[in-house]
Amino acid sequence: MANTYHQVYLQIVFAVKYRAAVIDKAWKSQLFGTIGNLINENNCKTVIVNGVEDHVHCFLGLKPVVSISELMKAVKAKSSKYINDNSLTRDRFEWQEGYGVFSYSRGQVDEVYKYIQNQEEHHKEQTFRVEYLDLLKEFNVEYDEQYIFQDLV
Repeated sequence: MANTYHQVYLQIVFAVKYRAAVIDKAWKSQLFGTIGNLINENNCKTVIVNGVEDHVHCFLGLKPVVSISELMKAVKAKSSKYINDNSLTRDRFEWQEGYGVFSYSRGQVDEVYKYIQNQEEHHKEQTFRVEYLDLLKEFNVEYDEQYIFQDLV
């Protein structure tokens, strides 16, 4: 679009269904690279994708013509297809429904990048649940506890 200028940075966080710890170190960098490519293919710019065995953080530049919900629908569907087509998990792989999305200014890019880059170290001291609830509270996002996570029944 002519005369449309933008600077939108988002962190999007999503989890493996039931928060199962199935993202293996042996193939997680391939998965994160695939997710980064999917973000780029959907007209956005990947800054970093990283995570641990049960969840993923994507930090990206969003273009105004892209719907966050459509982006995530494509990224989650195609990345789970990638995992299943390559038989990377023993059972059928699925992402948990939903995601958290948080916006940042240009001045916060380096800090967020480093935070996402150091996920393994970070999660030696804090669970994903605590991390996610902290993000929701930090950004004053109202939430209903029953919809935060879907547990295995």
